Amino acid sequence: MKTKLFSFIFAVVFITQLYAEAVGNIQLRNFSKPLIVFTLLIWLYLSTNLTGRFHKRIFTGLIFALAGDIFLMMQSDQPNFFIYGLVAFLLCHLFYIGAFILDHKSNPNEKNPFFLWIAGALIIFCAGLFFYLQPFLGGLQFAVLMYAIIITVMAIMAVNRYGKVNIFSYQLILYGALFFLLSDSALAVNKFAQPIPQSGILIMASYMIAQYLIVYGTVQRKLIVTKTEI
Repeated sequence: MKTKLFSFIFAVVFITQLYAEAVGNIQLRNFSKPLIVFTLLIWLYLSTNLTGRFHKRIFTGLIFALAGDIFLMMQSDQPNFFIYGLVAFLLCHLFYIGAFILDHKSNPNEKNPFFLWIAGALIIFCAGLFFYLQPFLGGLQFAVLMYAIIITVMAIMAVNRYGKVNIFSYQLILYGALFFLLSDSALAVNKFAQPIPQSGILIMASYMIAQYLIVYGTVQRKLIVTKTEI
């Protein structure tokens, strides 16, 4: 029941945010953007009561994501807020990584047969994107490199959950991590290298899908073997 209710609420926020991006309604966009993560925070809390470390770490990551959304929303007036937003999302990914590590520890001997191939592809993609952006980054090279490394590790750790949790949760969070990678890649290209047509819609749609899938996967998560606290 909670999943259906909050999925409906999130769909309303999703459509509102994309409409605001499409028509350039800044006031509506600024109103709906914080509601993206706020809705997910309430859903996660009510569905899990934050009973385990995994839930607490995802919840904390979402709080940093909410802060990042607000900072990025205000960057047009305060350019330094982009850096604050970058740091907030970096912390978000660190907490997601911390959560995914718990799943690995629950059944460390279970291996994903395609792990090395997928991890290698993710590393190559992020390295290629960074070297493409490097001439445009100026003094932000180190900050963007660190962010690229962290989000790549987050996606790799999502891949590594295979065999540790039920397949539905695994797929949801893996797809969420990949959508997050898409969103941040589009944002970086649009901001530093070249404008992307309707970039706001692409970035926000992929970002909202990412966070929704990660929270949905968290709500649906069940460990296959319990060798650590949930």
